[in-house]
Amino acid sequence: MPADTTDGLNEAIVATWRAESARLVGALTRMTRDLDLAEDLAQDALVAALEQWASGGVPENPGAWLMAVAKRRGIDHFRRADTMRRKTAELEHALGGEEAAVPDLDDQVDSIEDDVLRLIFLSCHPALTPESRAALTLRLVGGLTTAEIARGFMVSDSSMGQRISRAKRTLVTAGVELELPTGSERTARLDDVMAVIYLIFNEGYSATSGADWMRPELAHEGMRLARMLTALAPGEVEVLGLQALVEIQGSRLGARVDEDGAPVLLEAQDRGRWDGLLIRRGLGALAQAEALAARGVPVGKYFLQASIAAEHARAARAEDTNWRRIAALYDVVAEAAPGAVVEVNRAVAHGRAFGPDAGLAVLAAVDEGALGRSPLVPSVRGEFLERGGLHAEAAEAFAAAAALTDNQSERAVLTRRAGDNLVSAAQDSSGGMGSAARR
Repeated sequence: MPADTTDGLNEAIVATWRAESARLVGALTRMTRDLDLAEDLAQDALVAALEQWASGGVPENPGAWLMAVAKRRGIDHFRRADTMRRKTAELEHALGGEEAAVPDLDDQVDSIEDDVLRLIFLSCHPALTPESRAALTLRLVGGLTTAEIARGFMVSDSSMGQRISRAKRTLVTAGVELELPTGSERTARLDDVMAVIYLIFNEGYSATSGADWMRPELAHEGMRLARMLTALAPGEVEVLGLQALVEIQGSRLGARVDEDGAPVLLEAQDRGRWDGLLIRRGLGALAQAEALAARGVPVGKYFLQASIAAEHARAARAEDTNWRRIAALYDVVAEAAPGAVVEVNRAVAHGRAFGPDAGLAVLAAVDEGALGRSPLVPSVRGEFLERGGLHAEAAEAFAAAAALTDNQSERAVLTRRAGDNLVSAAQDSSGGMGSAARR
C-alpha cells in the first residue's frame, strides 16, 4: 500500500477511534459490567480495523463496524470461559438473542447517550483524586492513549499507566455502580465532571510546566468533552456555561504565541487571529444559558466566567474592553465561588477598571498560601506596579514570579519583564523629576 494511502487510513482510524471510543467502551461496560474487559474488547475491534480496513477500505459506518466486532468478541470471550456461562446468556440477551454471528453493521446500541454519560460520571467518581479523574476521563472518554496522556501531563508513560490502573482498581474496590447518579448526588458529580473537563482545558490553554506555553491538543480535547457533555446533558445552565467558557477562551489559542512560539499576552494579541467559529459557538451556548437564566434557572461560576470571556470576545480592540462590567461580574463570581484564583482575577479586573491602586488593594487580601508555588500573585503585582510607574518594585515582583514558575516560556516572559523594568528604573533614577512628569 502506498505511503500516502497508509497515512490516510491511519488518520481515518484515529479519527474514528476518537469519535467512537467513548460510545464503544460505554456500551460494552454496560453489557459486560466490566470496565477492563470493555476496554479490551474495544481495543480488539481497533486492531481488527487496522487489519481489515487496509484491504477492504473504511466502511460506510465505521462506528457500527467497530461495535459489531467488539460485541462478537465479547460473546466469544464469555463462551470460552466455562466459569462464565451465565454471563454468556446475559450478554446474548442484551444483544437481542444474537449468537456468534457479527451483528448487522447498521445495528444501533440502545441508550447510547446514557452509555457515554455513564462513562463520564464513572471517570469522575469522587473516590478518585482530581489527577486520576482527569487521566481516566482522557483515556475512557477522550480516547487518548496512555502515551498521549503522559505527554500532556509531562510524566512518563509508565507513571501514567500506573495512575490509570490504580484509578480503575479504586473504582472496583469502592464497588462503584455503573448506573447514572440521581438527585443531589448527580448534581455533585456533575460538578466533578465539569471541574475535570475545565482542568483538562486549562492545562492545555496554559501549561503548568515544560517548555511550551500551551498544549493545544489538551485544550481541544477539553472543548470536545465540553461539547459532548452539553449534548448529553442539555438544559443545564452550568454545562452550557462551561462550553461557552472553553470555546470563547479556546478561540484565542492561535493568537497566544507569535511566529517564534513566544507567548503573546491578551492585550497584545491580534484579534483577527481569534477563531471566529469558536467564538460564535461559545456565544451561542452562552445565549442558551442566558435564556434559561431569564426563566429563573440558577447560574454558577461557569456561566459567570463565560459572561466575562464574552466581554473580551465582543471587544474589537483591547481598549474597547468593558472592564467595569468585567469587574462587576468578578464581584459576583467571588460570592458564588470564592477562592484565591478568583480573587487574583478580580484584582486584575479592578485594576483595569479603576486603576492599579484599586487592583493592588484587592490583591493585598489574597491568601498566597492557598496558591502554593504559583507565580500568579507576584506577576499580577508586577503588572500593577509597572503601570503605576514603580519600576524597581515591579522588577522585583516579576523576578519573584519567574522563580516560581515551572513553565519555561512563562519564565522567559517574566524574566524579560523584570529586566525591562530594571532598565526603566535606571532611566527614572537618572532622569530625576523629568521621569516623574512622564509617569
